[in-house]
Amino acid sequence: MKVLFITPPFHAGVVEVAGRWVPLYFVCLAGALRAAGHEALIYDAMTKDVGYEEIEKKIREIMPDAVATTAITCTSLDAQKVMELAKKVSPEITTLCGGIHASFMYEEMFGLTDAIDYIVIGEGERTVVELADAMTKKGDVSGVAGIAYRKDGKVLRTAKRPFMEDLNNMPMAWDALDWSDYTYFVLPGSRLGAISTSRGCDKECTFCSQRKFWEGTWRARSPEDLMRELEELSSVHKADVVLLTDDYPTPDRQRWERFLDLLIERGLPVKFLMETRAVDIVRDKDILWKYKKAGIIHIYVGTEATDQTTLNYMKKDLRLDESKEALKLLRDWGIITETSLILGFSDDTRESIERTLTLAKEYNPDFAHFLAIAPWPYADIYEELKPFIEVRDYRKYNLIDPVIKPKAMTLEDVDLAIVNCYRDFYMNKFLETLETDDEFKKAYMMKAMKLMMSNSFIKKKLGMLGEMPEEIKNILSSSVG
Repeated sequence: MKVLFITPPFHAGVVEVAGRWVPLYFVCLAGALRAAGHEALIYDAMTKDVGYEEIEKKIREIMPDAVATTAITCTSLDAQKVMELAKKVSPEITTLCGGIHASFMYEEMFGLTDAIDYIVIGEGERTVVELADAMTKKGDVSGVAGIAYRKDGKVLRTAKRPFMEDLNNMPMAWDALDWSDYTYFVLPGSRLGAISTSRGCDKECTFCSQRKFWEGTWRARSPEDLMRELEELSSVHKADVVLLTDDYPTPDRQRWERFLDLLIERGLPVKFLMETRAVDIVRDKDILWKYKKAGIIHIYVGTEATDQTTLNYMKKDLRLDESKEALKLLRDWGIITETSLILGFSDDTRESIERTLTLAKEYNPDFAHFLAIAPWPYADIYEELKPFIEVRDYRKYNLIDPVIKPKAMTLEDVDLAIVNCYRDFYMNKFLETLETDDEFKKAYMMKAMKLMMSNSFIKKKLGMLGEMPEEIKNILSSSVG
C-alpha cells in the first residue's frame, strides 16, 4: 500500500513559538510500514503552515491508497477534516486515525463523521503494518489487534494490542521528512531533530493523558541504541539540536547515566532539550555536571502548582521543596529551566492565582507557562471537572484558552489572570536577564522572549493588558537579531 501521513493543520499559537517540531510518531509508523514492504510518505501540514486547500492538492498529487492522521483532543476536529478531504478526493482512499484522543474517544469520532475507516488504538507500529497487509490482500481485518472500525452500522473494536517488548533497532523513515522545515528558532540557523528514549510513565497524575495512554508502564531503549540513532541524525541529517520527546526519560539512573557518559565520550555536535521530574534532578545533583557536559542546555521540569494541596489533588507525587531545589540546582549549573503551572481549577480565585504568580517568581525558572486546565474527556480528573466545563469546542482544549469556569471566576477572569501572570513574570525575567554574566544564557533568553513577544497569538493575548513598554520593545529589538 501507499500510505500518506498528514499532520492536522492545527495552530495553538504557543507551541510553535520556539521551533518547528518533527512529527516523530509518523517517522516511527512510516518506518515500520516501509520495513514491511509498503510505501509511506509524510506531509507535515502543521509545520508547513498550509491549509485544507493545499492538503487536498497534496492528496490529489500523490493519490495514496490510504491517508493516515493523528489526534490529540485539540487537533481532533482538524484530523477529522483531513480524512473528509481524503474521501472527497476519492472514496476509495482508506482513512486511518491514531493518537491519544482517537484511542480513547473512537466511538465519538466515528459518530462525528462517516469519513473514518479505521482508528488505531494505542501503540501503532505493528498495528498499521498488519492492517496494511490485510487490506492489501483484501482480507478480514477483524483479526488485527488494536483497531476500531464500522461494520453494518456498528462500531467494533478488536482485541487489545500488547505493547512492544523491545524498542531498540526500530526502523525510522527519517528521509521522509523535509528537513529544511525543522529548526529551533531560539538558536538561529539550527536544524532540529527528535528522539524518544522511552515510552510511558509510571506516575499517577490525574490530569495527564500520557500515563493513561501507556497504562502506567515505562519502557526504555538502550543507551547504545540511542547513540546509533543520534549519530544518524547528526551525520546524515545534520541535526544539531535534538528534543528528547519522552515525558520521563530518567527514572532508571544507571541507564540514564550510561547515556550521558556515551554522549560525553562521542562528543556529538548536538545540543539537547528535554523534560523530566524534579525529584530526579535532585537525585542526580552529583552528576549534573554530566548533564551539562553531554550538551543538555534546556530542561522542562513539571512543577504544575505552587500549592501542596493542589499537587496532592493532582496526585503529582511531588513536594514543593523538591521543585524549588531542582530549579535552583539546574540554574547553578547554567542549564536553562522551564516549568508550567496549571490554573483555572474549580476552586481557583483571583487571589489564589496571584499567590501562584508570587511563588512562581520565587521558584525563579527561566521560563514559566501559566496553563489553563484542559479537561481531557478520558482523563481521571474529568468527572470532577465536568460540572464546571463551559466550553465544548475541542479546539479550545489547548491549555491556553480557559474552558473550565471556577466557582468564583468567569472565563474572562481566568483568561485575564493568566495573561497577567505571563506579563508580570516576564517583565521581571527580562530585567533579570539583562544582568546575567552568562552570555549564552543571555542571548538564548533574549531571543526566546523576543520570539514570544512577536508571536501574533501572544500579542493578541497581551493586548488585553495593553502594549509592552516601549523601552523593553527597543531593548529586545536591538539586543537580538
